[in-house]
Amino acid sequence: MGRDLFDGSPAARRLFETADGALGYSLSALCFEGPAERLQETQHAQPALFTTSLACLEAAREQGPLPDAAFVAGHSLGEFSALVAAAALDFKAGLRLVQERGRLMQQAAEASPGAMAALIGLDEEAVRAICQATGAELCNLNAPGQIVIGGSEQAIDAALPLALERGAQRGVRLKVSGAFHTSMVLSARDGMARAVTQAPLHDPRVPIIANTSAEPLTTAAELREELVEQMTSPVQWQRSVETLRARGVDAVIEFGPGRVLTGLVRRIDRSIAVRNVSDLASAAPRTPAAPSPP
Repeated sequence: MGRDLFDGSPAARRLFETADGALGYSLSALCFEGPAERLQETQHAQPALFTTSLACLEAAREQGPLPDAAFVAGHSLGEFSALVAAAALDFKAGLRLVQERGRLMQQAAEASPGAMAALIGLDEEAVRAICQATGAELCNLNAPGQIVIGGSEQAIDAALPLALERGAQRGVRLKVSGAFHTSMVLSARDGMARAVTQAPLHDPRVPIIANTSAEPLTTAAELREELVEQMTSPVQWQRSVETLRARGVDAVIEFGPGRVLTGLVRRIDRSIAVRNVSDLASAAPRTPAAPSPP
């Protein structure tokens, strides 16, 4: 992950080298060479995804000016990348916060083992009813008909067949180490609150759409509260995209490995033009793809 960015973009390489020095281990080697099992651990995966996402942004900036952003947004961990993109936090301070978040979340997951699953083909009301019946909780409201739930193994074991019984097209367990964005990681909140209090956060240059409320945040105080609340609250991604569209946004760029958010934006509102920057090749200047016909 990210090797082509490191090899082909001086700006991205500087970011990886900065991360290596700040973390005290070679994040770049872990990203490029593995082992995959270690990279997938929450305490390593979060700094790796944060750094690679911002390396995509830096590689794109290096190749030419990007359009001025009216808003920024990020899904879960991606909210920290959005903070850096909006100049509310510098990269090294963001990396330290992300490292601590990953450590705290992994610690919480080990203390209270849990699971997450994506339910396809049900609306929010139906999924809430399933959660109420099984003890599961909402984690990510990603797009119409795509909602992630989390909870204990027993809760997810009960929720999956019930979802199919009530009309879900599929129920897919996610490869995660805990039930993130649920009450099962409450033990991580106090530590995260201390870390956020100490972080040098600034008012963002452009508003950040909050995971927890799907509303724009414009002050450092609001951001501090958000970064703690989002650990145990559902990610309101569908509503976030709807907020962007309602405020006049008609084109978005996703920075980071993979194309998940690009696909979700298309499912939420096909009138929004999307561009994905996930590697060196896609960082080259281009016009965002035209909106799909309704």
